Amino acid sequence: MSEVGAILDKYQRDSSQLVSILQDVQEEYSWLPKEALTQVSKGLRIPLSRVFSVATFFKAFSLVPKGRHTVTICMGTACHVRGSLHILDRARQLFNIEPGGTTSDLKFSLESVNCLGCCALGPIMVVDGEYHGRVTTSDVGKILESCD
Repeated sequence: MSEVGAILDKYQRDSSQLVSILQDVQEEYSWLPKEALTQVSKGLRIPLSRVFSVATFFKAFSLVPKGRHTVTICMGTACHVRGSLHILDRARQLFNIEPGGTTSDLKFSLESVNCLGCCALGPIMVVDGEYHGRVTTSDVGKILESCD
């Protein structure tokens, strides 16, 4: 895990930069492996419990492996009334996982959120940060085909 050492060095091993360090570690591995968190703890000379506390406090961090592609379905009111539940059900079918899960091949992670702030374009599906508006159930498979 030499990448973790490089990330720590990037922040001069400053413990006040813990959140930024964990963001970079997660970007490197797509999740926060225990070995990486242990290395962060030692490198910053702070208790492992503090590192885990921060890693579990923020929803953006994951302590389990994530897929190469993240699919997020908005379940906010505007999206819900426009059929986002059907979009989520289609993604569940295709992936055979529930929201919060990752496919066994680690290709996709499925998430649902309460609002993405694009209410006029609902229902919204986001794939790797790319927003897709007015999605229909037949669009879901087509959008996902573009993922490697």
